[in-house]
Amino acid sequence: MALSLEQLTLLIIVGTLAAIVYSLRVLVMLERRMARIDDNLIRITQKIQKEEFKIEKELIRKPKKPKKRKK
Repeated sequence: MALSLEQLTLLIIVGTLAAIVYSLRVLVMLERRMARIDDNLIRITQKIQKEEFKIEKELIRKPKKPKKRKK
């Protein structure tokens, strides 16, 4: 079954449009993945910051005891 020139042109156009739609779908999926990675990084840095604040508070609370010197 031979295709006419019009049918061949139409198939090429439809194939190109399908490729464009697929590429956009992949780009959207990658963008969502990057957004999730960013959210995870923000969460991790917030946890680290909280831990650092806890450590700083503990260091401030505990006064340094002077060591007794032996004579």
